[in-house]
Amino acid sequence: MPTQRRPTIAILGADGVPDPPNLDQIADLATIRPCTADTLPSALPGADVLLVWDFFSRALKDNWGPATADLRWVHVCAAGVDSLLFDDLRASDIVVTNAAGVFDRPIAEFVLASILARDKQLHISKRFQQQRAWEHRETARTEGSSALVIGTGGIGRATARLLKAVGIRVTGAGRTARSDDPDFGTVVPTDDLVEHVGGFDTVVAIAPLTAQTERMIDATVLSAMRSDAHFVNVGRGQLVDEPALIDALSSGDIGAASLDVFTDEPLDPSSPLWAMENVAISPHMSGDVVGWRDVLAEQFLTNLRRYLDASVPLATVLGNVVDKDRGYVAGATRAGGDSRL
Repeated sequence: MPTQRRPTIAILGADGVPDPPNLDQIADLATIRPCTADTLPSALPGADVLLVWDFFSRALKDNWGPATADLRWVHVCAAGVDSLLFDDLRASDIVVTNAAGVFDRPIAEFVLASILARDKQLHISKRFQQQRAWEHRETARTEGSSALVIGTGGIGRATARLLKAVGIRVTGAGRTARSDDPDFGTVVPTDDLVEHVGGFDTVVAIAPLTAQTERMIDATVLSAMRSDAHFVNVGRGQLVDEPALIDALSSGDIGAASLDVFTDEPLDPSSPLWAMENVAISPHMSGDVVGWRDVLAEQFLTNLRRYLDASVPLATVLGNVVDKDRGYVAGATRAGGDSRL
């Protein structure tokens, strides 16, 4: 039967982070308990739903137990759920949903911008501008170049489509090899990255962070890349062995890197990456286009309405249901498409 009583939603935010812009609309449908990690222990008891607005918070794990006895649904306002999942939550009946779809196109645009900036030497031109130096150069043609996109979920697919639109030859890397993928054409297995990365001008990391993908791009994979290869990471910093990446960039084993994510964030001021001429650094912002919080809030409100109308198991009603064992939205549970790694 549909939910009869007015649900209670704990909204986990953080100091300095604006509340969801549609808070009044959420409050029309449910009793809300705004909280931070410090006040979550008092907000959780009796709550049916947890909205993780502070999407890197690990506070739920710290408060697991009697306080979470009534939880039925947790929604994370991020595409990656690696900071949320833990064994007890995986084993529970609680349905977890995420923000799959919101960041697909913005991150794809960021990847394309990173490739163009390197090919057209925009970072170098800016340095010469600051020096008032007129230095004519020849730049690389982007059309006809090649890219391996590691991660064939929604963000990876949006990236593949955009890169192909400007003439880049795209191959995917995912859990399962195939030759007839609608967006990638060919998908090679991520287990065999070392055998394939050497064939590409650009290698893009977009895979979700799971036990299987953590540090999948290690020293062996990096050494197999071309010496002029451009590595772009918009997934998670932990997908890469960061010390090995620093070594590869320092030694010239790979040509350049555009990094939006890091093992520890913010990136330590003492990190050698800051001073490297062949590295472009951005502060985990590739998906954060103007209005992104509005879209996240509206996505949750849409799912909340489905929750209130649910007369069948939540996992079959809510959009973007996360496969808690895999750590990402899989197959038909993705609202609007496939999300396979």
